Amino acid sequence: MSPRIVFPNKILPFLLVAPQLAITLVFFYWPAGQALYQSMLRQDPFGLRTKFVWFANFRKVLADPAYLNSIKVTVVFSLATAIVAMGVALLLAVMAEKAVRGKGLYRTLLIWPYAVAPAIAGMLWLFLFNPSIGSLAYLLRSLGIAWDPLLNGTHAMILLVSAAAWKQISYNFLFFVAGLQAVPKTLIEAAAMDGAGETKRFWTIVFPLLAPTTFFLLVVNTVYALFDTFGIVHAVTGGGPGKTTETLVYKVYNDGFVNLILGDSAAQSVILMAIVIALTAIQFRYVERKVHYG
Repeated sequence: MSPRIVFPNKILPFLLVAPQLAITLVFFYWPAGQALYQSMLRQDPFGLRTKFVWFANFRKVLADPAYLNSIKVTVVFSLATAIVAMGVALLLAVMAEKAVRGKGLYRTLLIWPYAVAPAIAGMLWLFLFNPSIGSLAYLLRSLGIAWDPLLNGTHAMILLVSAAAWKQISYNFLFFVAGLQAVPKTLIEAAAMDGAGETKRFWTIVFPLLAPTTFFLLVVNTVYALFDTFGIVHAVTGGGPGKTTETLVYKVYNDGFVNLILGDSAAQSVILMAIVIALTAIQFRYVERKVHYG
């Protein structure tokens, strides 16, 4: 048990945490409080007067079919992005651990995409799969697939998930590689001597020991899909076609900055914040119970 540290001056501990508290207060609590206050206001068409309407904006937003559609789009997009990004990263990390020659180069090349900005990643995938000039779109058409993300909502969602997952694979890959290196080799060798095959060794020994890493990445990827993919959505589809790829965070931008419906946009921001807090709490309350930290 580590010894308890006692500060000789009672004010010193508060001074040490004061900068962090100030940053949290200015950059989180104050904007969150402003969003909550704005969500209860309604402005006139010219933005000259505001009226306090309590929860009317929330009732209006939750009864809006377009907002309910954006919730469905966000659920599909977030689940698909997290599953693809984590699944591919785990597969690549396992393959990297098996590589005997050029392991360092292999890992370095897989980390590079994380340095690409989300909007740039979106533009790269947009050019690759552009139905007129995209090289991969041409390949799909030659295979008989009528690829057109500009008019087909399913194709647009596939393109969006691919771009968002590709951006996050490198980040997940780093953590999975670190997790795999911490797995005791003696356990794997003992299981191999007992006759366990490679697949059985992975699912019964390696994957359970990766549970803390997987749980951490599940939380990070969920937050990433909800908040950090705005640039990709804006660059790749702009929420279209026909709002089939309009996520919650992109609808907040559309209503607030494009349509200037500030009250509705603020209400949507508050709802989105509540959803993220609830999801994170559920993950820590129920999913973390199945995680063993050694």
